[in-house]
Amino acid sequence: MDLDDVLGPPVEGLRVAAGGALRRALSGGTDAGPPDWSDRVDDGLFGPGSVAWRIHADPSMFVGGLRALLLQTLHPPTMAGVADHSDYRNDPWGRLHRTGRYLGTTTFADTSRAERMIATVTRAHDRIEGVTPDGQPYRANDPHLLGWVHATEVDSFLRAYQRYGPERLLRADGDRYVAEMGVVGAKLGVTDPPTSRAELAHTLDQYRPELDVGDQARDAVRFLLFPPAELALRPAYAVIAGASIGLLPAWARHLLRLPSPPGSDRFLVRPAAKALLGGLGWILGAPLSAEVAHR
Repeated sequence: MDLDDVLGPPVEGLRVAAGGALRRALSGGTDAGPPDWSDRVDDGLFGPGSVAWRIHADPSMFVGGLRALLLQTLHPPTMAGVADHSDYRNDPWGRLHRTGRYLGTTTFADTSRAERMIATVTRAHDRIEGVTPDGQPYRANDPHLLGWVHATEVDSFLRAYQRYGPERLLRADGDRYVAEMGVVGAKLGVTDPPTSRAELAHTLDQYRPELDVGDQARDAVRFLLFPPAELALRPAYAVIAGASIGLLPAWARHLLRLPSPPGSDRFLVRPAAKALLGGLGWILGAPLSAEVAHR
């Protein structure tokens, strides 16, 4: 007897509705299946023995991805580039799909396809430039701007896995993951990306004096925490949002005015997030590791 037999048709209907909503969000508005990379000619930039494959196949990526976006709003040139050139307000799930496709391709596809994806993103960035509301010029392909985005993503994915993944990584594996991600960062244009957790922490600290919260950041944070979503998806998204906020450093929560009441993260948010992420395989109706890895 499986779980659906025990819970019955009402809960099965909820699973189907939530699974459909999640698939549509992950695939840009359709119920399309995951991409098929079974014909890859090599193991890509990392390979199945890498820490990148282990982390990027885990549903904790949902939490890490949202945490990274929240942190990125704190860098005014980065935020201005998104506000001025992104259609995230009108097509949030399409943007999510494109970001997921980039991460999936650079992690799991063969080397040729991974490098073509990086080249595509670089060409798109070439067209993105402007001036922040307070007069700072920005270019999306500026190595310094790319360095902030890269560091926040690597830190967020690693921290989310450490808290919500199936295991706690050894220190050496954490350093290895940072170094692996540095391969993609360098190909994308980051100058001297960090290769260890200590270097990553130092990199993030170096950006602290540049961080600020303006109107663009506040608008983006409101949208990130309360995006338009199908009704069946909203409870799950609220849990992921709470888990992402709980992973932010205290100084970032303070800047973004995102309070975390004492004990709420440990005793409410974390158990809910662990249950949700652990249940995504059942919601999607497919083996969790394969589904999430392909996404």
